[in-house]
Order: sequence, then C-alpha cells, then structure tokens
Amino acid sequence: MKIPPVKGTRDFYPPEMAVRNFIIDGWKAASLRNGFEEYDGPIFEYLKMYQVKSGDEIVEQLFSLTDRGGRELAIRPEITPTLARMVNQQINSLARPIKWFSVPRLCRAERPQKGRLREFFQWNVDIIGVDDVPADAEVIFCAVDYFRQVGLTSEDIVVKISSREMLAAVLRVIGVADDQLERLYVVLDKRNKVPADAFEAMLEEVLSDESQRSKVIDLMAVKSIGQISELLKLSDAAQKAVDKLERLFDLLETMQIADYCAFDMTIVRGLAYYTGIVFEIYDKAGELRAIGGGGRYDNLLNQFGGPSIPATGFGIGDCVLGLVLAEKGLLEGRLAGCVTDYFVVCADERFFSRTIEVTARLRRAGFAAGFSYKKAKLGKQLKQTSAQRAKECIIIGQEFSDKNQLVVKDMTTGEQRVVDYEEFFAGL
Repeated sequence: MKIPPVKGTRDFYPPEMAVRNFIIDGWKAASLRNGFEEYDGPIFEYLKMYQVKSGDEIVEQLFSLTDRGGRELAIRPEITPTLARMVNQQINSLARPIKWFSVPRLCRAERPQKGRLREFFQWNVDIIGVDDVPADAEVIFCAVDYFRQVGLTSEDIVVKISSREMLAAVLRVIGVADDQLERLYVVLDKRNKVPADAFEAMLEEVLSDESQRSKVIDLMAVKSIGQISELLKLSDAAQKAVDKLERLFDLLETMQIADYCAFDMTIVRGLAYYTGIVFEIYDKAGELRAIGGGGRYDNLLNQFGGPSIPATGFGIGDCVLGLVLAEKGLLEGRLAGCVTDYFVVCADERFFSRTIEVTARLRRAGFAAGFSYKKAKLGKQLKQTSAQRAKECIIIGQEFSDKNQLVVKDMTTGEQRVVDYEEFFAGL
C-alpha cells in the first residue's frame, strides 16, 4: 500500500531541498548582514498562548492536541507569540534594542491553494525596544536587501505601506466610534480581496451611516499621503501619524530603496495587534497573494504579561516567494545537485583502493570529493564527474603507477595537468 504525503505538505527531494536551502540561506545572510541574531523556539506551545494573541477563533486555524497530562497544546502556526514569551522571560537581562530573526517551520489548518500550504517556512525579523521610525525603516530595508540579493528588482516587487495609527485617527475624524474600529479593520483588509459590491455590503454591516461609508470609500481611493489632508481636515493625532509616515518614506529614500516602496491606504493588516506603520509585500504583477507583511505591534509583549515595549517586524513565507523566484527565472541552476570540488576517477582497477584513499584525503582537507562505486570505464566515470558538477577531476592511472603522479582535469576549460601526488596535496 502506497501512502501519499498529507495534503498541503511537501516532500523535499534533493532538487527541492536545494531551492529551500537557497531561499533560507539567503534569509539568514540578509538577517546577519543587517545585525539580527537568530533564535528559535519549540514546535508546539500551549494553545492559550495563541488564543491570547488572536482570540478563540484561532483554534480552527491551527493543529491542536491534548497531551497525556491533559494539557491543551498547538503546533505553532506562527512564531511571534513565542518571541513575546521568550523576551518576557528574560526581559531584564536582554540588552536593547533586541534585534532577532528566526526561520521556523510552521503549520496551519488551512485549505491548500496556490502559494498557501498547511506546512511552510517563514522568515521572521523583529526589532524590540525602539519606539521610532528608523526601526520600521530598518526592517523594511532588511526585506528589500534580501530581494536585491536574489535578483528581484523594483520592477518585480513592491512594498505597500500604510499606518494603522493614521487610519484610526482619520476614521475618528470621519466619526467612526472606537468600538467600531477593530471590526472595520477586518472589512478594510478585504478591500482588494473581494468584489466591490461584496466589500460595500460588508462595510454597511459595520457602518450604518451612508455618509461615513462614502468617506471611507473615498479614503481607500487615496493614492498619496498628501491627498489625505486634501480630503479631510486632520486632527492633531492624525497629522502626527501622517508626519510619521512621511518621515518613514524620507528614510527609505535615504536608504535608496524608495523605488521598491509605495504608499497604499488599503493596507490595514487584519490582525488586531498592529498599532502603527504596517506594510505588505507583493509581486508587482499582482497575480499572487502577499509574499509577506508586517508592521509595528507595540502592545503585544504586554498582552503576554510583560511590560509595554515597542516592537516592529515582518514575516515572509517561502511558498509565494518560491513561486515569484521561479517565475522570474531566478531558481535556474538551483535545482541541480550539490557541487563537488573534486571527482576521483579510477582509470585502472588496480588503483581502486588508492582512489578511495585520495578521496578521503581530499575530504579530510575540507573539500567536497566523490568517486564511482562501480569499476566503470573511464568515459563513463567522466560523465559521472560532469553529472556531479565537479570543478576538477583527478584521474588515477598509468601516471600514478609509473611516477606517483595524478592527472588533474579542469572540468570547465577541459585543460589537464600532471602533478606529483605529494606536491598536489601540499598545494591545497
């Protein structure tokens, strides 16, 4: 009986594993380059931890279980609650700002679809302890730094930026009550995800006042930060939030990544814990769901029993990102197997043990080296050398028998040289 993989999961055969490593290694390199330290946590946590952050409805969106001791646990659907818990545990001993990153394996009980699986990897980058716009600019820069690193340009990727703080202040100017805001955010977050008539119907359920609905729709159509003050007379709180957003874009210009970024009033981020600047990352063609997103969440640590500490960060999943990289042709060459430094060819059966000796010696010296298990003909072994993408081929044959020499062939140029056995290893 053949047992298939669970729906929404992936098997990583060597070619797929090479792509996964390419993506994750790039995430880690960008994180370290931008001054972030790596952390991780357990694959499962107490279920109540996710309920604190996202409410009881989160139970339907994750994989939960009850252990032998009757404890209700959940396989992690995200790592931000774990981050909050870990920081709170050592809050008095951690130097600030806390700049951490993680690449966890996550599971969500969702309906699998293009770019969305039940098991995936996510790049999380966070700065805790900085209540100022430069921290928001830095996490955005870190994401864009990765995109540049892998060859995604401003023609491929756009970071759409807005502010929950600004949106709340502007909605209050319109007359929206504070107890309506959270419900309204959930509706506004669906603005570009559902048909216009469906959006307006959902909006009417939250806002019965037609004048308020009209102003909200006009507000969502704003294309620049400056248009907000043209549309409405801003309160002091709204103007302060607008100024903060304009300062962010000034910093992104200074960092020379403004071409990747755009103001977009419709970016709300449906999760309740966001408090300030928010952003989502998309392919510019707009054919896929969001590559990632994030923003400021200044109250989260306090929700988990810790002090009120400002924080900002983002998460990028590997599923949609992998689709974008593939569509742009940036995974070509990543699907091949590992690159070998040397492949040792046995041209004469008498020297098979010597072939293993040379291979082992190369490996002890820190090089990736391989050899053929079968005593095949020279031509077949050379084909195997090419298949393993070896940089050089070492041939052990007559020269070794006569003068203790190795034939070393450059697999790129095809050039061969004859080298004394001991001199070859001395020169490595």
